[in-house]
Amino acid sequence: MTDSHTADALSHRGLDLLAGDKPAEAAQAFRAAIAADPAHVEAHHGLVRALRDAGQIDHSVAAAMVLTALTPNDPLAYTALSIALQHAGHIPEAEAAAARARILEWKLELQSTPGKDSGQ
Repeated sequence: MTDSHTADALSHRGLDLLAGDKPAEAAQAFRAAIAADPAHVEAHHGLVRALRDAGQIDHSVAAAMVLTALTPNDPLAYTALSIALQHAGHIPEAEAAAARARILEWKLELQSTPGKDSGQ
């Protein structure tokens, strides 16, 4: 059973801790949010960032891979993966993830424009 209210509160706590330059504590809050609601996308994004800021680069990459598996059509998930991979020194993989993000963004743009007359 998921508890989205608890996950939201914990995720907000994680963001506050990140803003307060406490990435290790923020990672704990984001992990708790994910435990409360495994599909809480914002908590997954926060965890990727917190782990990276805490210098836990390999864990950040792993968290980003979980995020892309959870949201395979989300360009931001692949952007987060690309950044984590860059920090890990995996440049070809980072470039591939960035390319995937661009493709997904283009697909979203194409899906939102059919049948709409922009007047231009």
